Amino acid sequence: MKNCSKETTIFGKSAENPEVQLKNSKYQSKEALAGVLLLLIVLPESLIYSGEIKIALLLYTGILVALSLISIFIKEQEIRNICQVFLLLPIFRLINFSVPMFPESSLLSFEYIYAPMIIPLAIVTIRQQFTYEQLGLSFKKIWYYLPVSIIIGLLLGQGESFITQTVSLIPDLSFINILKLTVVMVFFVGITEELLFRSILQTRLEGIFGSRGGLVLSSLVFGLMNSGLGSPYEILYASFTGFLIGYLFYRTRSLPFIALIHGFINVFSFGVIPLMGHGLGIL
Repeated sequence: MKNCSKETTIFGKSAENPEVQLKNSKYQSKEALAGVLLLLIVLPESLIYSGEIKIALLLYTGILVALSLISIFIKEQEIRNICQVFLLLPIFRLINFSVPMFPESSLLSFEYIYAPMIIPLAIVTIRQQFTYEQLGLSFKKIWYYLPVSIIIGLLLGQGESFITQTVSLIPDLSFINILKLTVVMVFFVGITEELLFRSILQTRLEGIFGSRGGLVLSSLVFGLMNSGLGSPYEILYASFTGFLIGYLFYRTRSLPFIALIHGFINVFSFGVIPLMGHGLGIL
């Protein structure tokens, strides 16, 4: 009788909650898919870091085509959502390398890179029905976040300037030049990258790997997408910056706040600090 009850228990466990087992199976498949896609981003970014840009862009093109086909033909909506989110990364990188530099106006290149990204970002957010809360589209406490973002931007920009020998994108610190730089870095670079890496990518990865896993993985992807900087220290610092911004996004769920931080980091790194010196000329 004892052995019989054990067998009943064993068979009961194997047969109970088939819906739970199916749910766990789907969850594991999503984890595996996301892991593979993350590795597919690591490979071309590693090639860019090593100087093999043409091979990296060809690989990104292949990834773009493959993910597009999967998004079209796979019926599982959650799988399609993951692929569509990761599809944004090769699009962003290919646009980044396809836009020429404009010697007469360095800021113009940023406008041509980041403005087109709004279209695929908008398509993904609308098709996947991201909520305002998920995207962080809230202006609560914005007047508190504004000065805080300037302070954080100064500190992180100062740290970046110690690691990276940044060159100013503006000729001088006149009001009009500072205004132009701020508009480009906040409304083009800041909003676009934070919408991509935090509002969309981090949110989707949080749904798969949990809050901590999503934060760490999206930060690493953000750092890797800065592989063109050329130094492992710069990539590590970019990952650290991405982690800090991602954590602030997780805590506040405010896209305007983190977009301002990102923008002011660049304002100080590529404008104020190169012209005034470390410590804004005080140190």
